[in-house]
Amino acid sequence: MYDVIVAGAGTAGVAAAYIAAKHGLKTLLIEKKIHAGGSITSGLVLPVMNAGKSEINRDFYDELVVRMAKYGAQIDFEGNKGWFNPEVLKIVLDEMLTDAGVEIRYGVSIESVEIGFDNNIKKLHLSSEILCESINKIYSHNNNDMLRGANPKQLLECIKQIDGDNNSCYNEILSECVEARYVIDATGNCDVGKICGCNFINNFENETQPVTLRFIMSGIDMEKFAEFIGKIDSDKEVSPVEVIEGTVHLSTAYTWDKNSVWALRPIFEKAIAAGDLTLEDSNYFQVFTVAGCDGALAFNCPRILKNLDLSDSKAVSAALIEARGSILRLSCFCKKYFPGFEKAYISNIADDLGVRVSRRIEGRYLYTEKDLKEGKRFDNPVLEANYPIDVHSSEQDGSELKKVGYYQLPIESLMARDINNLFVAGRCLSADFKAQAALRVQQSCFSMGEAVAKYIKNLIS
Repeated sequence: MYDVIVAGAGTAGVAAAYIAAKHGLKTLLIEKKIHAGGSITSGLVLPVMNAGKSEINRDFYDELVVRMAKYGAQIDFEGNKGWFNPEVLKIVLDEMLTDAGVEIRYGVSIESVEIGFDNNIKKLHLSSEILCESINKIYSHNNNDMLRGANPKQLLECIKQIDGDNNSCYNEILSECVEARYVIDATGNCDVGKICGCNFINNFENETQPVTLRFIMSGIDMEKFAEFIGKIDSDKEVSPVEVIEGTVHLSTAYTWDKNSVWALRPIFEKAIAAGDLTLEDSNYFQVFTVAGCDGALAFNCPRILKNLDLSDSKAVSAALIEARGSILRLSCFCKKYFPGFEKAYISNIADDLGVRVSRRIEGRYLYTEKDLKEGKRFDNPVLEANYPIDVHSSEQDGSELKKVGYYQLPIESLMARDINNLFVAGRCLSADFKAQAALRVQQSCFSMGEAVAKYIKNLIS
């Protein structure tokens, strides 16, 4: 029995688990991958975008900045402290969570839940290596036919038959369930909410954003590239360059939108005319230097223009293959057209897609675009931020980046309406499409996770 079980060790999940454990709650963190960090580490979504200077629920993030800086894996660029090294971040998150007393289970996901008559989650059944060992036992008994088309429940019955009266293996699997007073769904896709049968507020026909498969190139002569960018782009809002402790740091961008002025446009048009890029390759291009990795640039592209159903493995697989082909073309383009890239190479391709919007739970309060624009105040605010409404589009000139003032988010938007002891944190919050487009960024997700953990601590106390 745990006080809190957190599903998902991404930005919201690590903050929730760390703060819960620091406040004395017995905490279990479950992550289906083999490391924490989510969008930053698996998705290479970096840097953390600046979402304002508020001090509300920033304890975890501030501690993370300090620890990353200690290892030379963080810089403060253009007033943003969230420029991290994604590989070192995996180690630092392990360190922080372990120091706080979080029990971590990597390579595990939630398969099913048991819900009581009081609409509380009673038990969560986990997948694990034990099930794999049991399946191997079935194979060893030459009962292969028993596996064809079997679902997890049927597999358990197969194992029970093989164990006979002993039932040792079957009982061992059944012991792989956990209980908690409260559950936090920080999976991004609201996987626990789906398993629980919660209602969602999505309208995927009209409310979608393209996903991105990010990558990193290394071996770049950054001084040479920075000199080139400085000569062709005088807009320091788009292409800032700064030398920090003797190392050049920069960012620059381009999109195919005709309603924006981009210094890089002639270069992209030349590459398209020469057949070095497709028009689709050029739909979005953005690069950032990486803390502690001199000569490396993280690419916020290619953006996949197809609207994906993330539960459709066939469609997602095709999109990944297409995106990796685009990555190769973009890397060759950089080597040919950008000074400083002559010896550059692809050093990392993200393990996860950068997803901007997915399932959003129906919570106890639906946070709206109107709430955000008006800066509505709440009794129990989760965060204060001013990140703009940022909607990416698959259509040329269809994207939207609308600046707003400071806004708050109420804790009720992170409370499931259907399940009493289920909270969410991250992009699956209860918010309409435009509001979520501002709240989905990592800094806000850190604050959501932290706020939920503190709220649960108060409920238990």
